[in-house]
Amino acid sequence: MGFASRDPSSLLAVRDLSFSVASGEVLALVGESGSGKSLTALALMRLLPPEAQAGGEIELADGNAILNLLQIPEPQMRALRGSRMAMIFQEPMTALNPVMRVGDQVAEAITAHHRVTKKDAWQKAVEALQEVAIPDAVTRARDYPHQLSGGMRQRVMIAMAIVNRPQLLIADEPTTALDVTIQAQILDLLADLQKKLGLAMIFISHDLAVVSKFADRVAVMYVGNLVELGTKRDVFQAPAHPYTRGLLNAVPTLKTDRGRPLSTIEGAVPPLHNLPAGCPFEPRCGFRVADCVHNLPPLKEVSPGHWARCPVVNPM
Repeated sequence: MGFASRDPSSLLAVRDLSFSVASGEVLALVGESGSGKSLTALALMRLLPPEAQAGGEIELADGNAILNLLQIPEPQMRALRGSRMAMIFQEPMTALNPVMRVGDQVAEAITAHHRVTKKDAWQKAVEALQEVAIPDAVTRARDYPHQLSGGMRQRVMIAMAIVNRPQLLIADEPTTALDVTIQAQILDLLADLQKKLGLAMIFISHDLAVVSKFADRVAVMYVGNLVELGTKRDVFQAPAHPYTRGLLNAVPTLKTDRGRPLSTIEGAVPPLHNLPAGCPFEPRCGFRVADCVHNLPPLKEVSPGHWARCPVVNPM
């Protein structure tokens, strides 16, 4: 996945990325800002800007058939978007329409995919707001986004996403800018809805503490590259890539010695227009060898279901 640039080549924002998510499973995409997490989510929904170019395959199970979302026509994709697959965007204040009542915005998601009366759509919208634990939903449905708190706005976004009972829900940093109490409430709500509806969920976050409690499997991204993929237990208890180890070591805990500086990953993320020919983490890696400069390491299965892209930590 790349962006057109002034030179003949494209800027590769995401490359060599492959993962799957099953019904009833939560897959977390983690990595620092700029690693390609949100861009991957937008590609799955086919909501990339015009200058972006996506390649490969994005497959969605449709009964006994498999749909390649990059090949189907836009009207068919529009029918899937919001019904079979939905997304909770990162910032509800900018994602919600400021001049529409929140109940109308949820009802619009219903009428876009179902032939129902305006009255029935409104009733279903109120029920969806009740389902996400908005108190006095009948009254709140008539409010505008600016009249709601950040946590309430995020609940409205969740209601819009689940009202049509999608198969796949993508949650793009749904707890950004929320205080820890509201963050816990939103995460509990998402966990309850995911289990109740049997959703396949892609949960995007840079908060490893949240991911450790919420996800079933974890995919670690670095500069648009998948560097590690495995169960939550594998990734957090036996990290197999130097970048994953660096991220985990940088997280302070109650046992962290306050008299010593926090652990950091030395160096900086390389710019997209000047990526190394080999492993993108090589300039910052304490395990690097000469071959890391020239070749992008392949993903290797270091244990059943646990994959990592490092030939030094995980030699054949």
